[in-house]
Amino acid sequence: MSLHLSLPPAAVTPITATAAPPTTSRPHGRAFWTVAATFLIAMAYSTVPSPLFPLYSAQEGFSTFAITIVFAAFAVGVVISLLLAGHISDWVGRKTILIPALGLEVVSALLFLSSTALPVLILARVINGLGVGMIAATATAYLADLHAKHRPAASSQRFEIVSTAANIGGLGVGALVAGVLAQYSAAPLSTPYVVLAVLLTAGIVAVALAPETVTRKQVPYRPQRINGHLAAGAGAFSAFAVFGVFTSVSPGFVAGELHHPSRTLAGLVVFIVFGGAALAQTVTGRLSLHARRTLGLGAQAIGVLLVVAGMYATSFPLFLLGGAIAGMGAGVQFKAAVGAVSALAAPAGRGEALAGLFFVAYLGLSVPSLSIGLATRFLDPTTVMTWFAGVLLILLTGIAALASPERP
Repeated sequence: MSLHLSLPPAAVTPITATAAPPTTSRPHGRAFWTVAATFLIAMAYSTVPSPLFPLYSAQEGFSTFAITIVFAAFAVGVVISLLLAGHISDWVGRKTILIPALGLEVVSALLFLSSTALPVLILARVINGLGVGMIAATATAYLADLHAKHRPAASSQRFEIVSTAANIGGLGVGALVAGVLAQYSAAPLSTPYVVLAVLLTAGIVAVALAPETVTRKQVPYRPQRINGHLAAGAGAFSAFAVFGVFTSVSPGFVAGELHHPSRTLAGLVVFIVFGGAALAQTVTGRLSLHARRTLGLGAQAIGVLLVVAGMYATSFPLFLLGGAIAGMGAGVQFKAAVGAVSALAAPAGRGEALAGLFFVAYLGLSVPSLSIGLATRFLDPTTVMTWFAGVLLILLTGIAALASPERP
């Protein structure tokens, strides 16, 4: 699944390369949409395993903790990739990074098709994460370049909406498509990966045919430096904690505690959470940073309480409503965190500052999910989710105390 969220233009490492010689705008306009579609497919692939986790548990006898390890392996891959390769397309070119990264996604799908053994699943997810860490930053920068070349006098609004829809919307679409395919195909643990592998391969061809927007430049290599901002980092951690729970352990909760084993419903839960996040990010773009942060904190708190209430009442509609509201809050909160770091960082260090934010965010994606998976070995899932909600509410209160309308 990382699960990697919408990166607005400020999240892209400042471009130091020289732009390629001008070409006609029409090829860049076509490439804008093909790269956006490829971006969506790549992010969709990262959440394909989410609705399938209960099937792996039933077939191989995996515990909830084992499933969360598989999930967390994805975050490990993303973090490594962000630190080592997420920023270098500014020097070597967008296609030079994007095509191999998409190739890693295909390799990951082939590993999932080869075996259901736990070590293979972990390796497949690490490779998936390595690819996504390169794709998210590079594809976002590529879309910004293509938009500027296609519509040089236009605002960035089209780019922001499309990149958000491709990134977060893709995460939701992948889980829903995988759930439907798993529900109605004869090979539920194979068909979703075959379909996405074919689409990823088509995406590689599409990117290869797209015009490059950056001229290669010789720059001494160095990994991203990590900087941090406390309130923004805590906000990113809390947002990704919500996403992590819904993409790792919530399908098991829906099948077990809520007695709905349908793979389609498991995928629908993830789709609604990410769909709510994408929608909220899009419609709150004109709000102030403080207003977005306040809305995000409040929606996360209300949503997670409704999720717990749904588990106690064994009410799937209440659980789903809570997930949608929590997802909307997490999406807005992460956008606020990115905006805060962008405002605080000097332009020359903005990419590195945001790399630090993403690093903390992906800790939020993995650590709470692993903790919940471990806790379910000793406590029932409803009790564990109650504790998670309590800790999250304390964290949200702390974020509200750290932040103020005057200070990002």
